[in-house]
Amino acid sequence: MGLRQELDAGRQRWRRLTVYLKFEHAVVLVLTILLSVIIVAAIWKLAIKILYSLVLSDTFDLTDLAAFQSVFGMVFTVIIALEFKRTLVLVTERTESVVQVRAVILIALLAIVRKLIILDIAPGDAPQLLALAVATLSLGGVYWLVQDQNKRERE
Repeated sequence: MGLRQELDAGRQRWRRLTVYLKFEHAVVLVLTILLSVIIVAAIWKLAIKILYSLVLSDTFDLTDLAAFQSVFGMVFTVIIALEFKRTLVLVTERTESVVQVRAVILIALLAIVRKLIILDIAPGDAPQLLALAVATLSLGGVYWLVQDQNKRERE
């Protein structure tokens, strides 16, 4: 489908929307643009950090765990932002205004995984680690329940 046909199809969908759904789509469009700016800025900062810290610096220690945790944390931040943006884009492609619960749970799981990757475990961090484990198991269980419910609804 060419660009012209996609624009015409988009106009047809826009005309069928109620006033509230048009407002909601406009808000999602603004959020999508803002998230795109944030993603580009995060990628730029990540590229600069990798270039200066890993490539150009003679003092960079390849066995430094904190440096790798920082880089992987930044990568996961970009992944989380991309997933969040994709969720917003999916809202605009439907005529329904409901954000999928699965997507929100997935974003939360990605945030917890990011935290686990950048977490520097010390002996006093056991309660924090336990809380992250409980949150991960809880979100995984809810994700499984929601996915199972969606499968039953499709059948």
